[in-house]
Amino acid sequence: MAKIERFVTNDLTVRAASLDATDVVAEMQRLHKAFPLATVGVGKAMIGALLLASQLKDQQKVGLLFRGNGALKSIYAEADFEGHVRAYTPNPEYQPPSYERGLTLAEALGHGTLSVSRHQPFQKQPFHGTVELVTSEIGDDIAHYLHQSHQIRSIVGLGIYLDQNGKVVKAGGVIIEVMPGVEDTIVELLEKNAAAQPHISKILRDGGTALDLVKPYFSGMEYTNLDHPYQAKYFCPCTKDRVIAALEVLGEADLQDMIDKKEQPEITCQMCGKPYHFTLDEVVTIREELRKNSMH
Repeated sequence: MAKIERFVTNDLTVRAASLDATDVVAEMQRLHKAFPLATVGVGKAMIGALLLASQLKDQQKVGLLFRGNGALKSIYAEADFEGHVRAYTPNPEYQPPSYERGLTLAEALGHGTLSVSRHQPFQKQPFHGTVELVTSEIGDDIAHYLHQSHQIRSIVGLGIYLDQNGKVVKAGGVIIEVMPGVEDTIVELLEKNAAAQPHISKILRDGGTALDLVKPYFSGMEYTNLDHPYQAKYFCPCTKDRVIAALEVLGEADLQDMIDKKEQPEITCQMCGKPYHFTLDEVVTIREELRKNSMH
């Protein structure tokens, strides 16, 4: 089960969250038919979004948009406090010329930016922050964003292990956040602990839990496991009504063109792959509604 765990040191100077996200990343790979490199990129972005969202409040949501000049072009992941997550890349079937460098994202994503949006219920406009990508390896860029935009020093460890066929075997991550104004001795202790920490995917492959991902970082510190009753799950709120709204954006002329050509559009949700089929009669109804509304 992909339960999100949250922690805080007893002196309230450091907070953390961790997650075994194997099931949710495997579900994304299945829905998007994603090849290895896209699976690693999108999967890490999903884990990062879930960890960030777990430190928010009820019904708050965070979106991460990585835009680069590499072949993957962009990666988007969105998660809320309740553990719902969805994600997307326009190029899920990208294959690098060779896998000599392993599954590193630096070249596939390239140079660019990370934009973070934070949505609160009843708030018309989300909060936006944008930073340059520093390594394009997802975790480093999230840590860079937290430092630049919120003055929070952090360690973001994300790991995905694939089998020989490129399928997800283990996936998970941890985020350690040092509150602003904390003494350097605590930061130094965390850095020392991090240097001795095995890789995330190795801990999970060896049977470790989300708690085991955090323990080594907090060596020498007293901490408490906070209540967070949510499981991570892949969830897309797309509906036929939302797709109709997207069709309306085309305008009357384009809809009329579809009707003239007797096209019956099938629109697939980019986030979850769900297909929405429209009959010719439905396209006519959408055009009529649009015409009626334009007269008011």
